[in-house]
Amino acid sequence: MPGDPDGLTAVLLQLAGLTQKLGELDQRQAGDARDLKGRVAALAATVGELKDSTASHTQALAALDGLDRQVAGLATTVAAHAPADADRPAYRPAAAPKLWKLDGPARDQAIGKLRAWVDQVYRPGYGHLAASLGDCWEQHPLCLYILDWLSELWSVLYLAPARTAGTLAGQAEWHTRLLAAAAEQLARETRGCTHHTDRHRAAGTGARP
Repeated sequence: MPGDPDGLTAVLLQLAGLTQKLGELDQRQAGDARDLKGRVAALAATVGELKDSTASHTQALAALDGLDRQVAGLATTVAAHAPADADRPAYRPAAAPKLWKLDGPARDQAIGKLRAWVDQVYRPGYGHLAASLGDCWEQHPLCLYILDWLSELWSVLYLAPARTAGTLAGQAEWHTRLLAAAAEQLARETRGCTHHTDRHRAAGTGARP
């Protein structure tokens, strides 16, 4: 029964646990902030039920009045620690497109998504690394595979609602190791390929009088 002393003890134990977790909140991800908000809200509801059921017990009611204020203060502190957009869900990577068997509109759609990332993020932001990507990358399956995971991993790291220590480490790893390796593979695949040769041969033929 909510009015039993055991019920009050349980609420006090929950409050103590939440207070301890609050001290670690700065080092945790936004999902933990949402979890704490939910638990504080549930605890507040339990306190309200206990107050209603113990109205005839003056001593217990006085204790619950103090607990009510503690829960309200804890809720305020959790809100202050949580990122402003903590309630926004984190980016979820899309399913890998089956590029080896897509054709027609489905293939065009998959490549169009990669093209948008290349044009809006990769080429404007990554200098000489992006400049080494040949214009014929859409015709190279290897480039499609690499750009698929590269763009999805970038989205996971940069479209998250909050940046944690883990996210920061991931961004450093992405730029210092993964991006450089991927850019080299993209450059080697599109450098001096038949598409490049054919395009220049056609341009040269067209330029003759």
